[in-house]
Amino acid sequence: MSPTILREKGYRFFFFSREESREHVHVISGDGEAKFWLEPEIQLAKNHR
Repeated sequence: MSPTILREKGYRFFFFSREESREHVHVISGDGEAKFWLEPEIQLAKNHR
């Protein structure tokens, strides 16, 4: 399951409930997808396009 946190200007912010313990968020749009770590500070983890 991947609950949506926010939809804004063509972006969808979501997470996978059992992916891993470190807090992070996925962001997807028509142009690509990214994953950001939320702790200990916001940092780009992966980027596709």
